[in-house]
Amino acid sequence: MRAKRITANLHVADIEASKGFYTDFLGLTTQEFNMGWVARYTCPETGANVQLVTRDASAPEDAAISVHVDDVDAAYEEAQRLGHEIVHPLTTEPWGVRRFLVRAPDGTVVNIVRHRD
Repeated sequence: MRAKRITANLHVADIEASKGFYTDFLGLTTQEFNMGWVARYTCPETGANVQLVTRDASAPEDAAISVHVDDVDAAYEEAQRLGHEIVHPLTTEPWGVRRFLVRAPDGTVVNIVRHRD
């Protein structure tokens, strides 16, 4: 598996109440998307970004990070082969991503994802 990008997922109680700190103070001025339960804010000059998450819409646990990959199906097979705990099975979500959640040996839940083209 090859990670193309890793995004921090910050748990917040309320995205709208929290976004000012990340947009006004940290300068992450571009809202890439906001689905009510997750939103991504990015600095257009540097590409630095963060996702604010209130609660995952379909998985039983929230992920600490999202790892964007080219081939999520191959990553899923590799995670299973290596015996890693799958928290949320490989799924094509209604919002268009294909992903699964896996628990790292330290207990961290990681979202392995491929966005639609």
